[in-house]
Amino acid sequence: MHIIFDLDGTLVESLPGIAAALNAASAETGLPTHSDAAVRSFIGDGARMLCKRSAPDQSEDTIDKLQASFAAHYSREWKTGTLVFQGIEPLLTELKTLGHSLSILSNKPHHFTTEIVEHFFPGEIFDLILGQREHIEKKPDPSGVHEILQSIGCSPADAILVGDSTVDLITARNAGISSLAVTWGYHDLDQLQAESPSHTADSVSMLHSILTSELTSSLS
Repeated sequence: MHIIFDLDGTLVESLPGIAAALNAASAETGLPTHSDAAVRSFIGDGARMLCKRSAPDQSEDTIDKLQASFAAHYSREWKTGTLVFQGIEPLLTELKTLGHSLSILSNKPHHFTTEIVEHFFPGEIFDLILGQREHIEKKPDPSGVHEILQSIGCSPADAILVGDSTVDLITARNAGISSLAVTWGYHDLDQLQAESPSHTADSVSMLHSILTSELTSSLS
């Protein structure tokens, strides 16, 4: 089985660093700052959309400045409060031991995605790490999933995408693969259920159970 993981809100808690960088950039650009709860609702569709949601009705020029400032602050501040959700590291190790291949597909800019993954998950846990890149459409476009499956040599029937947002679930559907929604991230349960995920995990232990036992008989 090949398991594609989202990053923010799925494997790592990154809201504090994102909120700190966005608010610093907003203040620098002369725009209002936001609570962590508000920033949480902005996450999921990449840095550009994060900035647009935080500053609605602003010109593209203003968004350009905000995004550039956010990137500069985030490069320095992403470690602020960022941590791996408890139980994720041993789960990934066990999945590799069981022979499953793993990858990351995030809408976070690619260089930040690789930097964070390499910091928290050193070694060869993931076969492929993909963030948002200029020449590839971001999720929910299925291009990233297709690229991963082609690179790994895996059929859609043997793959699943694990994520915390409706964007992830729509991506899986668009790519013709199974989906697994985790509820500890940035989208609420009712939002996730509206997209009819193949599976839902309310805890890392439940995620472990689904990936190591329930799916083993149907995906290999």
